[in-house]
Amino acid sequence: MRDVGDVQDGDGGPQAAAGAVDEADREHPAAVASVERRVAEGALGPGAALPPVRRLADGLRVSPGTVATAYKELRQRGIVATRGRGGTVVAQASAVASPSPGGLAGLGLWASPSGVSADPGAAFAALPGARSHRSTPRLARLEEAVRDWLRPDGVPVEHVTFAHGALDLIGRLLSVELRPGDAVAMEDPGYHHLLDLVTALGLRMVPVAVADEGMRPDALRAALRVGVRAVVCSPRAQNPYGGCFSAARRDALVEILQDEPEVLVVENDHASSVAAPPLWSLTSGGLSRWVHVRTVSKFLGTDPQWAAAACDSVTPARHDGRMLLTSGWVSHLLQETVHGLMTDDGTRAQEAYVLRRETLRKELGGRGIDAHGASGMNLWVPVRDESAVVNGLRSYGWWVAAGARFRLASEPGVRISVAELEPADAVRLASDFAAVLGEGEPEATYGG
Repeated sequence: MRDVGDVQDGDGGPQAAAGAVDEADREHPAAVASVERRVAEGALGPGAALPPVRRLADGLRVSPGTVATAYKELRQRGIVATRGRGGTVVAQASAVASPSPGGLAGLGLWASPSGVSADPGAAFAALPGARSHRSTPRLARLEEAVRDWLRPDGVPVEHVTFAHGALDLIGRLLSVELRPGDAVAMEDPGYHHLLDLVTALGLRMVPVAVADEGMRPDALRAALRVGVRAVVCSPRAQNPYGGCFSAARRDALVEILQDEPEVLVVENDHASSVAAPPLWSLTSGGLSRWVHVRTVSKFLGTDPQWAAAACDSVTPARHDGRMLLTSGWVSHLLQETVHGLMTDDGTRAQEAYVLRRETLRKELGGRGIDAHGASGMNLWVPVRDESAVVNGLRSYGWWVAAGARFRLASEPGVRISVAELEPADAVRLASDFAAVLGEGEPEATYGG
């Protein structure tokens, strides 16, 4: 049997791989396994093209049905995607994990800043004995700590619940409240894992453009007109654009949402206090259906997979009822650990994020490069050619994220995660960024 890596693209492009197959259509699992292996090993990256069905079948001396069946299974499993006349390509958010490129400064993925995450050791050492999880799914003292955490920001705290992280909670809520085919208003550009989650649930995304103050009211109003049943947004540290609600923007959005009492509003305050700007929460505006979500990963580290939510009176029962059918509850051991660590208010992390973000933004601005990031851990830099910028920066030793995974209808850009970028390195990164833009667009001041 031959490997599809031996089949050259007919247009002289890069080699593509789909697997070892023979002449029998029942051999398509080998093709599927080969693609998965090559994606997992990084030989086929997001967007890499696979040969057309007939060309690949001819090259491997198998029937077109064998290749077509393999491609169909790969699409169903989320490993590849079909782009019409663009052919079959590796999905931007493939269901197969691939390694991060070695030898590069990783500024494409978020990581907690060095030296600012809390140490869970002391909390583990003080854990008490077992309790009844069914009768007490949430520890009372952690519930009160969450209320104390939210109350100063004006979030109503009568009803709270816990989950295994923000994505876990949001995914469960959307699966309970909506049905496949329903429309959800999503930030554009928005957090790629949320976009992937909504797609996986079979929901239809309606893009809502964002700016430095978060969701644009005109774009939200347009989304509501087409019948969205939920709105997912970030009040600050918006990922990847970095926007944050002002008081005026919050009021404008609330005024629009008050006319849609059946629409569920999911406010994902993932960075909470370490985002730096104050919270102007939609939940303080008297909405009928709402949930405010927070996690601790941005200042306690990524291991505590825990999230808290304050909700309207209906939402907790629906969420918790579905949780009972799966994991049942959030581990008491984890709850005790989070409670013990929450005495660290995250100030060190907040200061680190602000310094690193603002240092890089200043250095980029000094070179005529526009960068958005009013809060949080990322900068969004508009560019004309994402691939050229990403690949150009790799040649200088930097790894940033192409904006394609974050965008629905918005203009191209790249996301730089600054959590691991030491301020002393910002000058070199900005200089290299300017050099890449100059190499690709010699007449342009910057790529936006």
